[in-house]
Amino acid sequence: MAKFSEQTFDSWKRPASETEETRISHAITTIKEAIRASDDLKNKEIEIFVQGSYANNTNVRRESDVDVCIMLKDTFYAEYPENLTRDDYGFTEGTYDYSTYRKQVINALISQFGENSIKNGNKSIKIESNSQRVDADAVPSFQYRNYYYSNSKISDNFKEGIKFFSQGGDSTIINYPQIHIENGRRKNTETQRRFKRLARIFKRIRYHMIDEGEPINNGISSFLLECLLWNVPNEIYNNNGTWIERIEKSISYLYNKTQNVETCEEWREVSEILYLFHDRKWNRKMVNEYLFQMGNYLEF
Repeated sequence: MAKFSEQTFDSWKRPASETEETRISHAITTIKEAIRASDDLKNKEIEIFVQGSYANNTNVRRESDVDVCIMLKDTFYAEYPENLTRDDYGFTEGTYDYSTYRKQVINALISQFGENSIKNGNKSIKIESNSQRVDADAVPSFQYRNYYYSNSKISDNFKEGIKFFSQGGDSTIINYPQIHIENGRRKNTETQRRFKRLARIFKRIRYHMIDEGEPINNGISSFLLECLLWNVPNEIYNNNGTWIERIEKSISYLYNKTQNVETCEEWREVSEILYLFHDRKWNRKMVNEYLFQMGNYLEF
């Protein structure tokens, strides 16, 4: 018999409460107001959107903080097909650097929220919560145009991502949050809305394991769990009638596939652009060990 009942798993499939939703929405709106009010930024082409678990509708109460991307589009980075350069697309070198842009975003947020509410993190700008809003991570980024993946010579035909830099200068981050959102919605439709529900259940299981003293590897993140479930075939979601069955079959599928490099080396993130096990803070062996640990914890 499983450690938790079907009724418990059914309750864990739900997103954050309505109260949390209101506080999340308030944080997003206020960040947008801050950027629009900035003399440095108000005339630039900036797209502000939510990324992460809230945007993907897989958030649970324990991760109710919100990630907000502040993407500059006037200046962008690009990846081109082999033997092509920016000159082939008619682009010129930008003169607006990332550090200047980030400083201007910080100043805009300080003007809106107050200096005591802002903390300049390594990768994001932290905005502290209050009674009206949740904690927020604002991520200043440049648009990233991937022409290599689309293999296109047309300037408007690219896969859109974001690029930003850590403050320590030790890492450059490129990801594709809006494609992630779009693909997640598609899989959720294909699985009768079970993909995102199962992602919430997996996240809550992890939190329960941590609360009960299970030694969880720090590399096992909520993002990773969602990407793993992205690689679970739709049949497992659709051909099993209970959450217990779906959870057990998903763990079994993922565990078996991650025992060998050959059976999971082509797995991708939800964006389908970045490989899941190539140069990441997690690896196949770590994931395989966690899945075994998770199955034992659930008494499957």
